[in-house]
Amino acid sequence: MRFIAIHDSFDTVDPNNPNLDMGIFKNMFNEFYARDTSRKIRAVTKAKGNRGEHLCTVPPYGYIKDPKDKNHWIVDEEAAENVKRIFKLCMEGKGPSQIADILAKEKILTPSSYQRSKGRKTPHPVLADPYKWDSATVADILEQRSYTGCTVNFKFYTNSIWDKKTRVNPLEKQLIIPNTQEAIIDEKEFEKVQEIRENRHRRTKTGKINMFSGLVFCGNCGAKLYFSTTNYFNDSQDFFVCSTHRKNRNECSGHIIRACVLEQLVWMHMREVISYVTCHEEYFRKQVEEELLTKSAEKKRQQNKLLDEKQKRFDELDIIIQKLYESNALGKISDDRFVKLSQGYETEQADLIADIESLESEIQLQEEQNRSVEQFIEKVKKYSDFRELTPYALHSLVKAIYVDEYPMEGRKHREKSVKIEYDIPKELNLDKLMKA
Repeated sequence: MRFIAIHDSFDTVDPNNPNLDMGIFKNMFNEFYARDTSRKIRAVTKAKGNRGEHLCTVPPYGYIKDPKDKNHWIVDEEAAENVKRIFKLCMEGKGPSQIADILAKEKILTPSSYQRSKGRKTPHPVLADPYKWDSATVADILEQRSYTGCTVNFKFYTNSIWDKKTRVNPLEKQLIIPNTQEAIIDEKEFEKVQEIRENRHRRTKTGKINMFSGLVFCGNCGAKLYFSTTNYFNDSQDFFVCSTHRKNRNECSGHIIRACVLEQLVWMHMREVISYVTCHEEYFRKQVEEELLTKSAEKKRQQNKLLDEKQKRFDELDIIIQKLYESNALGKISDDRFVKLSQGYETEQADLIADIESLESEIQLQEEQNRSVEQFIEKVKKYSDFRELTPYALHSLVKAIYVDEYPMEGRKHREKSVKIEYDIPKELNLDKLMKA
Protein backbone atom coordinates (compact mmCIF):
# COMPACT_ATOMS: atom_id res chain seq x y z
CA MET A 1 0.00 0.00 0.00
CA ARG A 2 1.44 3.40 -1.06
CA PHE A 3 1.02 6.47 1.20
CA ILE A 4 0.44 9.85 -0.42
CA ALA A 5 1.13 12.80 1.90
CA ILE A 6 -0.29 16.27 1.36
CA HIS A 7 1.92 19.17 2.36
CA ASP A 8 1.21 22.93 2.43
CA SER A 9 4.25 23.73 0.32
CA PHE A 10 3.19 21.39 -2.53
CA ASP A 11 0.12 21.80 -4.74
CA THR A 12 0.42 18.29 -6.10
CA VAL A 13 2.41 15.15 -5.36
CA ASP A 14 4.76 13.87 -8.03
CA PRO A 15 3.62 10.26 -8.78
CA ASN A 16 7.00 9.52 -10.41
CA ASN A 17 9.03 10.39 -7.30
CA PRO A 18 8.06 8.07 -4.39
CA ASN A 19 11.12 9.16 -2.35
CA LEU A 20 9.76 12.70 -2.23
CA ASP A 21 6.41 11.40 -0.96
CA MET A 22 8.04 9.29 1.76
CA GLY A 23 10.30 12.20 2.83
CA ILE A 24 7.30 14.45 3.34
CA PHE A 25 5.46 11.68 5.16
CA LYS A 26 8.44 11.08 7.50
CA ASN A 27 8.74 14.79 8.31
CA MET A 28 5.04 15.00 9.12
CA PHE A 29 5.17 11.84 11.23
CA ASN A 30 8.25 13.05 13.14
CA GLU A 31 6.60 16.39 13.85
CA PHE A 32 3.41 14.68 15.04
CA TYR A 33 5.42 12.27 17.24
CA ALA A 34 7.40 15.14 18.79
CA ARG A 35 4.22 17.12 19.50
CA ASP A 36 2.47 14.08 20.98
CA THR A 37 5.45 13.23 23.22
CA SER A 38 5.69 16.84 24.37
CA ARG A 39 1.97 16.90 25.16
CA LYS A 40 2.25 13.72 27.24
CA ILE A 41 5.29 15.02 29.16
CA ARG A 42 3.50 18.29 29.89
CA ALA A 43 0.43 16.38 31.11
CA VAL A 44 2.51 14.20 33.46
CA THR A 45 4.44 17.24 34.77
CA LYS A 46 1.21 19.15 35.37
CA ALA A 47 -0.32 16.20 37.25
CA LYS A 48 2.78 15.89 39.47
CA GLY A 49 2.81 19.63 40.12
CA ASN A 50 -0.88 19.71 41.06
CA ARG A 51 -0.28 16.85 43.51
CA GLY A 52 2.26 19.05 45.29
CA GLU A 53 5.37 17.10 44.27
CA HIS A 54 8.62 18.99 43.71
CA LEU A 55 9.20 19.43 39.97
CA CYS A 56 12.91 20.29 40.27
CA THR A 57 15.37 17.41 40.52
CA VAL A 58 17.89 19.23 42.74
CA PRO A 59 16.72 20.99 45.95
CA PRO A 60 17.76 24.65 46.36
CA TYR A 61 20.89 25.50 48.34
CA GLY A 62 20.03 24.97 52.01
CA TYR A 63 17.98 21.81 51.49
CA ILE A 64 18.83 18.19 50.69
CA LYS A 65 16.65 15.22 49.76
CA ASP A 66 15.39 13.12 52.65
CA PRO A 67 17.18 9.72 52.47
CA LYS A 68 13.89 8.04 53.48
CA ASP A 69 11.74 9.91 50.95
CA LYS A 70 13.31 11.45 47.83
CA ASN A 71 10.22 13.67 47.31
CA HIS A 72 10.71 15.34 50.69
CA TRP A 73 13.33 17.99 51.48
CA ILE A 74 15.12 18.36 54.81
CA VAL A 75 17.24 21.28 56.00
CA ASP A 76 20.99 21.17 55.41
CA GLU A 77 22.01 23.01 58.60
CA GLU A 78 25.41 24.22 57.40
CA ALA A 79 24.10 25.68 54.12
CA ALA A 80 20.92 26.98 55.81
CA GLU A 81 23.04 29.20 58.09
CA ASN A 82 24.54 30.83 54.99
CA VAL A 83 21.06 31.35 53.51
CA LYS A 84 19.96 33.08 56.73
CA ARG A 85 23.09 35.23 56.62
CA ILE A 86 22.35 36.30 53.02
CA PHE A 87 18.80 37.35 53.95
CA LYS A 88 20.09 39.19 57.05
CA LEU A 89 22.64 41.11 54.96
CA CYS A 90 19.89 42.09 52.51
CA MET A 91 17.74 43.32 55.42
CA GLU A 92 20.70 45.46 56.46
CA GLY A 93 20.61 47.18 53.09
CA LYS A 94 23.31 45.23 51.23
CA GLY A 95 22.77 44.45 47.54
CA PRO A 96 23.60 41.13 45.80
CA SER A 97 27.03 42.34 44.62
CA GLN A 98 27.97 43.53 48.10
CA ILE A 99 26.74 40.28 49.67
CA ALA A 100 28.73 38.25 47.12
CA ASP A 101 31.89 40.21 48.02
CA ILE A 102 31.33 39.65 51.75
CA LEU A 103 30.83 35.90 51.31
CA ALA A 104 33.93 35.66 49.12
CA LYS A 105 36.06 37.51 51.70
CA GLU A 106 34.81 35.20 54.44
CA LYS A 107 35.85 32.16 52.34
CA ILE A 108 32.36 30.65 52.19
CA LEU A 109 32.05 28.02 49.45
CA THR A 110 29.70 28.76 46.55
CA PRO A 111 26.61 26.49 46.31
CA SER A 112 28.10 24.28 43.55
CA SER A 113 31.48 24.03 45.30
CA TYR A 114 29.74 23.22 48.57
CA GLN A 115 27.71 20.41 46.95
CA ARG A 116 30.90 18.98 45.45
CA SER A 117 32.65 19.12 48.82
CA LYS A 118 29.84 16.97 50.26
CA GLY A 119 30.19 14.40 47.46
CA ARG A 120 26.93 15.40 45.76
CA LYS A 121 26.50 15.70 42.01
CA THR A 122 26.04 19.14 40.48
CA PRO A 123 25.58 20.16 36.82
CA HIS A 124 27.68 23.29 37.24
CA PRO A 125 31.32 23.34 36.08
CA VAL A 126 34.22 23.38 38.53
CA LEU A 127 35.20 26.95 39.42
CA ALA A 128 38.81 28.10 39.51
CA ASP A 129 37.99 29.94 42.75
CA PRO A 130 35.47 27.93 44.86
CA TYR A 131 34.78 31.02 47.00
CA LYS A 132 33.93 33.43 44.17
CA TRP A 133 30.22 34.13 44.59
CA ASP A 134 28.24 35.61 41.73
CA SER A 135 25.67 38.37 42.34
CA ALA A 136 23.12 36.46 40.20
CA THR A 137 23.44 33.45 42.55
CA VAL A 138 22.78 35.67 45.56
CA ALA A 139 19.79 37.29 43.84
CA ASP A 140 18.38 33.86 43.00
CA ILE A 141 18.64 32.79 46.67
CA LEU A 142 16.90 35.99 47.80
CA GLU A 143 14.00 35.29 45.41
CA GLN A 144 13.62 31.60 46.34
CA ARG A 145 10.19 31.35 48.00
CA SER A 146 10.80 27.69 48.88
CA TYR A 147 12.84 28.88 51.89
CA THR A 148 9.57 29.81 53.64
CA GLY A 149 8.70 26.08 53.77
CA CYS A 150 6.41 25.92 50.73
CA THR A 151 6.57 24.18 47.37
CA VAL A 152 6.42 26.46 44.33
CA ASN A 153 5.47 24.73 41.08
CA PHE A 154 5.09 26.06 37.53
CA LYS A 155 7.54 28.94 38.08
CA PHE A 156 8.68 28.71 34.46
CA TYR A 157 7.17 27.71 31.13
CA THR A 158 8.04 27.33 27.43
CA ASN A 159 5.69 28.15 24.57
CA SER A 160 6.27 24.97 22.55
CA ILE A 161 8.81 22.32 21.63
CA TRP A 162 10.07 24.63 18.87
CA ASP A 163 10.43 27.69 21.11
CA LYS A 164 12.56 26.38 23.99
CA LYS A 165 13.13 29.77 25.64
CA THR A 166 12.28 29.54 29.36
CA ARG A 167 9.97 32.29 30.61
CA VAL A 168 8.93 33.22 34.16
CA ASN A 169 5.29 32.60 35.02
CA PRO A 170 3.52 35.48 36.81
CA LEU A 171 3.00 34.81 40.53
CA GLU A 172 -0.78 34.36 40.15
CA LYS A 173 -0.21 31.46 37.71
CA GLN A 174 2.26 29.66 39.98
CA LEU A 175 1.04 26.93 42.35
CA ILE A 176 2.20 27.58 45.93
CA ILE A 177 1.63 24.77 48.44
CA PRO A 178 2.50 25.82 52.03
CA ASN A 179 4.15 23.79 54.80
CA THR A 180 5.71 21.07 52.64
CA GLN A 181 9.12 21.25 54.36
CA GLU A 182 10.76 22.96 57.31
CA ALA A 183 11.14 26.72 56.76
CA ILE A 184 14.58 28.34 56.77
CA ILE A 185 13.33 31.92 56.42
CA ASP A 186 10.28 33.44 58.12
CA GLU A 187 7.59 34.39 55.59
CA LYS A 188 7.37 37.96 56.89
CA GLU A 189 11.12 38.40 56.50
CA PHE A 190 10.96 36.94 52.99
CA GLU A 191 8.24 39.43 51.97
CA LYS A 192 10.22 42.29 53.51
CA VAL A 193 13.29 41.29 51.49
CA GLN A 194 11.19 41.28 48.31
CA GLU A 195 10.07 44.85 49.12
CA ILE A 196 13.68 45.90 49.63
CA ARG A 197 14.68 44.23 46.36
CA GLU A 198 11.81 45.93 44.53
CA ASN A 199 12.97 49.33 45.80
CA ARG A 200 16.65 48.51 45.27
CA HIS A 201 18.94 51.39 44.42
CA ARG A 202 22.31 51.87 42.83
CA ARG A 203 25.33 52.68 44.89
CA THR A 204 26.64 56.21 44.56
CA LYS A 205 29.89 56.78 42.69
CA THR A 206 31.59 57.50 46.02
CA GLY A 207 30.74 54.00 47.24
CA LYS A 208 28.71 55.43 50.13
CA ILE A 209 25.42 53.77 50.99
CA ASN A 210 22.65 54.85 53.32
CA MET A 211 20.21 52.57 55.16
CA PHE A 212 17.29 54.89 54.32
CA SER A 213 17.77 54.58 50.55
CA GLY A 214 14.62 53.13 48.97
CA LEU A 215 12.52 53.86 52.08
CA VAL A 216 12.17 57.66 51.83
CA PHE A 217 9.49 59.29 49.69
CA CYS A 218 8.30 62.82 48.93
CA GLY A 219 5.24 63.76 50.98
CA ASN A 220 3.93 65.88 48.11
CA CYS A 221 4.37 63.92 44.84
CA GLY A 222 5.10 60.47 46.31
CA ALA A 223 8.36 60.04 44.34
CA LYS A 224 11.51 58.58 45.90
CA LEU A 225 14.03 60.80 47.61
CA TYR A 226 17.50 60.25 46.16
CA PHE A 227 20.53 59.94 48.39
CA SER A 228 23.05 62.63 47.41
CA THR A 229 26.67 62.76 48.45
CA THR A 230 30.16 63.55 47.15
CA ASN A 231 33.72 62.79 48.23
CA TYR A 232 33.89 66.37 49.51
CA PHE A 233 30.98 65.81 51.92
CA ASN A 234 31.38 64.52 55.44
CA ASP A 235 28.53 62.39 56.78
CA SER A 236 26.69 65.37 58.26
CA GLN A 237 26.38 66.96 54.79
CA ASP A 238 24.83 63.98 52.96
CA PHE A 239 21.18 64.63 52.11
CA PHE A 240 18.06 63.26 50.44
CA VAL A 241 16.29 65.21 47.69
CA CYS A 242 13.00 64.65 45.81
CA SER A 243 13.72 62.89 42.50
CA THR A 244 10.90 64.82 40.74
CA HIS A 245 12.30 68.15 41.91
CA ARG A 246 15.80 67.21 40.80
CA LYS A 247 14.56 66.41 37.28
CA ASN A 248 12.16 69.34 36.98
CA ARG A 249 12.04 72.07 39.62
CA ASN A 250 8.61 73.24 38.44
CA GLU A 251 6.85 69.92 39.04
CA CYS A 252 7.60 69.61 42.76
CA SER A 253 9.16 71.86 45.39
CA GLY A 254 12.44 70.95 47.06
CA HIS A 255 11.83 68.30 49.71
CA ILE A 256 15.37 68.15 51.04
CA ILE A 257 16.48 66.67 54.34
CA ARG A 258 19.95 65.88 55.65
CA ALA A 259 20.60 62.17 56.24
CA CYS A 260 21.80 62.72 59.82
CA VAL A 261 18.65 64.75 60.67
CA LEU A 262 16.43 62.07 59.12
CA GLU A 263 18.19 59.34 61.15
CA GLN A 264 17.80 61.35 64.35
CA LEU A 265 14.07 62.00 63.82
CA VAL A 266 13.25 58.44 62.76
CA TRP A 267 15.19 56.85 65.61
CA MET A 268 13.57 59.25 68.10
CA HIS A 269 10.09 58.20 66.93
CA MET A 270 10.99 54.50 66.76
CA ARG A 271 12.27 54.63 70.36
CA GLU A 272 8.93 56.08 71.46
CA VAL A 273 7.02 53.35 69.58
CA ILE A 274 9.24 50.56 70.95
CA SER A 275 8.92 51.90 74.50
CA TYR A 276 5.15 52.35 74.19
CA VAL A 277 4.43 48.90 72.75
CA THR A 278 6.80 47.16 75.20
CA CYS A 279 5.46 48.90 78.31
CA HIS A 280 1.77 48.88 77.35
CA GLU A 281 1.54 45.67 75.31
CA GLU A 282 -1.89 44.57 76.58
CA TYR A 283 -3.41 48.03 76.22
CA PHE A 284 -1.91 48.36 72.74
CA ARG A 285 -3.27 44.96 71.68
CA LYS A 286 -6.74 45.73 73.06
CA GLN A 287 -6.93 49.16 71.39
CA VAL A 288 -5.67 47.76 68.10
CA GLU A 289 -8.25 44.97 68.10
CA GLU A 290 -11.06 47.43 68.85
CA GLU A 291 -9.92 49.86 66.15
CA LEU A 292 -9.43 47.18 63.53
CA LEU A 293 -12.76 45.52 64.33
CA THR A 294 -14.61 48.84 64.19
CA LYS A 295 -13.13 49.73 60.81
CA SER A 296 -13.12 46.31 59.24
CA ALA A 297 -16.37 44.77 60.53
CA GLU A 298 -18.66 46.93 58.37
CA LYS A 299 -16.34 46.68 55.38
CA LYS A 300 -16.14 42.91 55.74
CA ARG A 301 -19.94 42.64 56.02
CA GLN A 302 -20.38 44.65 52.81
CA GLN A 303 -17.75 42.56 51.03
CA ASN A 304 -19.40 39.29 52.08
CA LYS A 305 -22.79 40.56 50.92
CA LEU A 306 -21.35 41.63 47.56
CA LEU A 307 -19.53 38.29 47.25
CA ASP A 308 -22.79 36.39 47.81
CA GLU A 309 -24.56 38.49 45.17
CA LYS A 310 -21.85 37.92 42.57
CA GLN A 311 -21.69 34.19 43.33
CA LYS A 312 -25.48 33.95 42.95
CA ARG A 313 -25.36 35.78 39.61
CA PHE A 314 -22.56 33.47 38.44
CA ASP A 315 -24.70 30.40 39.22
CA GLU A 316 -27.68 31.98 37.41
CA LEU A 317 -25.55 32.51 34.31
CA ASP A 318 -24.58 28.83 34.32
CA ILE A 319 -28.29 27.91 34.14
CA ILE A 320 -28.99 30.55 31.44
CA ILE A 321 -26.10 29.34 29.25
CA GLN A 322 -27.25 25.71 29.62
CA LYS A 323 -30.79 26.63 28.54
CA LEU A 324 -29.34 28.67 25.67
CA TYR A 325 -27.52 25.59 24.38
CA GLU A 326 -30.72 23.55 24.57
CA SER A 327 -32.72 26.21 22.72
CA ASN A 328 -30.11 26.35 19.97
CA ALA A 329 -29.99 22.54 19.69
CA LEU A 330 -33.79 22.41 19.36
CA GLY A 331 -33.78 25.16 16.73
CA LYS A 332 -35.64 27.70 18.87
CA ILE A 333 -32.95 30.35 18.29
CA SER A 334 -30.62 30.86 15.34
CA ASP A 335 -26.90 30.13 15.44
CA ASP A 336 -26.03 33.83 15.07
CA ARG A 337 -28.30 34.77 17.94
CA PHE A 338 -26.88 31.94 20.05
CA VAL A 339 -23.28 33.04 19.43
CA LYS A 340 -24.05 36.67 20.28
CA LEU A 341 -25.90 35.83 23.51
CA SER A 342 -23.48 33.16 24.71
CA GLN A 343 -20.48 35.44 24.17
CA GLY A 344 -22.11 38.18 26.23
CA TYR A 345 -22.94 35.81 29.11
CA GLU A 346 -19.48 34.20 29.06
CA THR A 347 -17.83 37.65 29.17
CA GLU A 348 -19.99 38.56 32.16
CA GLN A 349 -19.01 35.31 33.87
CA ALA A 350 -15.32 36.01 33.28
CA ASP A 351 -15.73 39.46 34.87
CA LEU A 352 -17.55 37.91 37.82
CA ILE A 353 -14.75 35.39 38.38
CA ALA A 354 -12.23 38.24 38.54
CA ASP A 355 -14.46 40.20 40.97
CA ILE A 356 -15.03 37.14 43.17
CA GLU A 357 -11.30 36.39 43.39
CA SER A 358 -10.57 40.04 44.23
CA LEU A 359 -13.23 40.10 46.98
CA GLU A 360 -12.00 36.81 48.46
CA SER A 361 -8.46 38.22 48.58
CA GLU A 362 -9.66 41.39 50.35
CA ILE A 363 -11.66 39.38 52.91
CA GLN A 364 -8.65 37.15 53.56
CA LEU A 365 -6.49 40.25 54.00
CA GLN A 366 -8.91 41.60 56.60
CA GLU A 367 -8.74 38.31 58.51
CA GLU A 368 -4.92 38.36 58.50
CA GLN A 369 -4.63 41.84 60.01
CA ASN A 370 -4.75 40.70 63.63
CA ARG A 371 -1.95 38.24 62.93
CA SER A 372 0.11 41.08 61.41
CA VAL A 373 -0.28 43.11 64.60
CA GLU A 374 0.90 40.17 66.73
CA GLN A 375 3.95 39.78 64.51
CA PHE A 376 4.65 43.52 64.83
CA ILE A 377 4.52 43.29 68.65
CA GLU A 378 6.94 40.36 68.65
CA LYS A 379 9.38 42.23 66.39
CA VAL A 380 9.21 45.39 68.51
CA LYS A 381 10.02 43.42 71.69
CA LYS A 382 13.26 42.19 70.06
CA TYR A 383 14.53 45.77 69.87
CA SER A 384 13.59 46.89 73.39
CA ASP A 385 17.28 46.96 74.44
CA PHE A 386 18.65 48.62 71.29
CA ARG A 387 20.75 51.73 71.83
CA GLU A 388 21.15 52.79 68.19
CA LEU A 389 19.29 52.45 64.93
CA THR A 390 20.47 49.53 62.79
CA PRO A 391 19.55 48.85 59.13
CA TYR A 392 18.02 45.49 60.12
CA ALA A 393 15.74 47.05 62.76
CA LEU A 394 14.76 49.84 60.35
CA HIS A 395 13.74 47.48 57.55
CA SER A 396 12.00 45.11 59.99
CA LEU A 397 9.70 47.74 61.49
CA VAL A 398 9.32 50.49 58.89
CA LYS A 399 7.56 50.31 55.52
CA ALA A 400 8.06 53.86 54.26
CA ILE A 401 9.05 57.36 55.39
CA TYR A 402 7.45 60.47 53.90
CA VAL A 403 9.15 63.87 54.07
CA ASP A 404 6.98 66.97 53.75
CA GLU A 405 8.26 70.41 52.84
CA TYR A 406 9.18 72.37 55.95
CA PRO A 407 10.66 75.77 56.81
CA MET A 408 14.35 75.59 57.58
CA GLU A 409 14.05 77.29 60.96
CA GLY A 410 12.74 75.59 64.08
CA ARG A 411 13.20 72.02 65.27
CA LYS A 412 9.49 71.57 66.04
CA HIS A 413 8.55 72.06 62.42
CA ARG A 414 11.12 69.48 61.36
CA GLU A 415 9.70 66.86 63.68
CA LYS A 416 6.29 67.29 62.13
CA SER A 417 7.67 67.05 58.59
CA VAL A 418 8.59 63.34 58.77
CA LYS A 419 5.79 60.76 58.68
CA ILE A 420 6.64 57.11 59.34
CA GLU A 421 4.56 54.21 58.02
CA TYR A 422 5.22 51.14 60.17
CA ASP A 423 4.84 47.55 59.08
CA ILE A 424 1.31 47.23 60.45
CA PRO A 425 -2.17 47.52 58.85
CA LYS A 426 -2.66 50.93 57.22
CA GLU A 427 -5.98 51.42 59.07
CA LEU A 428 -4.07 51.60 62.35
CA ASN A 429 -3.19 55.12 63.55
CA LEU A 430 -0.19 54.49 65.78
CA ASP A 431 0.31 58.17 66.69
CA LYS A 432 -3.31 58.41 67.86
CA LEU A 433 -2.92 55.31 70.05
CA MET A 434 0.30 56.66 71.57
CA LYS A 435 -1.39 59.95 72.49
CA ALA A 436 -4.19 57.99 74.20
